[in-house]
Amino acid sequence: MAWKYANPVQIEFGVDSFDRLASLVGTRSYSLVTYGEPVFQQLERRLAGAAGAPVLVIRDVAPNPDYRLLGEQTARFAHLGKQPDVIVALGGGSVIDSAKVFAAAGGDFALVRNYLETQQGVERLAAIPIIAVPTTAGTGSEVTCWGTVWDEANGKKYSLARPSLYPTHAVIDPRLMLGKPQLLTISTGLDALSHALESLWNVNNNPISANHAVAAARSILDVLPTLVHDLGNLELRSRMAQAALFAGLAFSNTKTAIAHSLSYPITLHHGVQHGIACSFSLPMVLRSVRGAGGLCEDSLKQIFGDDLAKGADDLEDFLGMLGISCNPAAYEIDRAEWRALIADSLEGERGRNFLGSRERLIEASQVVRLPKAKTA
Repeated sequence: MAWKYANPVQIEFGVDSFDRLASLVGTRSYSLVTYGEPVFQQLERRLAGAAGAPVLVIRDVAPNPDYRLLGEQTARFAHLGKQPDVIVALGGGSVIDSAKVFAAAGGDFALVRNYLETQQGVERLAAIPIIAVPTTAGTGSEVTCWGTVWDEANGKKYSLARPSLYPTHAVIDPRLMLGKPQLLTISTGLDALSHALESLWNVNNNPISANHAVAAARSILDVLPTLVHDLGNLELRSRMAQAALFAGLAFSNTKTAIAHSLSYPITLHHGVQHGIACSFSLPMVLRSVRGAGGLCEDSLKQIFGDDLAKGADDLEDFLGMLGISCNPAAYEIDRAEWRALIADSLEGERGRNFLGSRERLIEASQVVRLPKAKTA
């Protein structure tokens, strides 16, 4: 088996590692991409006190960064006399994805839009360095070189992917994740679980990504049910942050696969939060890859045990106890739409990463069972 693995991001992990952020910025000019809530304003003041004031602050990041808002925000960079030396992304996945757009745009969103739609003009894209400081445990964007961009007006989703968009540094401080509400904790945690599993039933899997994925999935399955009832527990937040990081390191080399391919139209057309949209189909996919053999099946057995049919049931029960239904009808998706979504998802870029078969996936989609009751 021939394989390769690479990730250039320097990782700073640990409680209070935020205090090292100013030294990473150094004497460089920087812009800050973050949220406008009071807790983030406090962090903004802490950073400015140690590293000096940013030349620009973007505080109005929205979930699922969209063409319209990204265009308006990028125009603010255009009004600077000089582009910043570095962009600090302080927040969740939407903040880090937005920062990647700004880093590539260099003040001109039209360049990014043209590249996304035509895959032309890469030589005109900028490459402003990024320091990523995630405040949720889930997206893994701090260690990947792509960001999700939405064109909601036209019902489309794009992935902005360039090697230059790997952050130079990821500063992961579990203390910043304290106080996150239960639903956000569940959604981001399940996003990380999906990243881990999606990197395994993937044509691009490799022994290093698989090791990261197994460690991540086992930890999430162990920690998340306890964490959602003890949201202020710093040790549990630390374990969850590390698991999400490992999941990010896993899919940073494989990209995602069928569950994510399914999720995008579900988020776009049904408004289902990304972490839920990409995770409720995981038991179905797990049932479909039983017997796949090789690194995929060996790794999945390290997570779920030798009986993967039981493992899929256990995973469905795990989701059910977190309040997540695996029935598409719970998200107002009828049977005809679900069949169409599965067929379409297999044709997309992420769907083509899936190493399973169309026939087994369709067969698994017809399994109906009653999971354990919700406890979260």
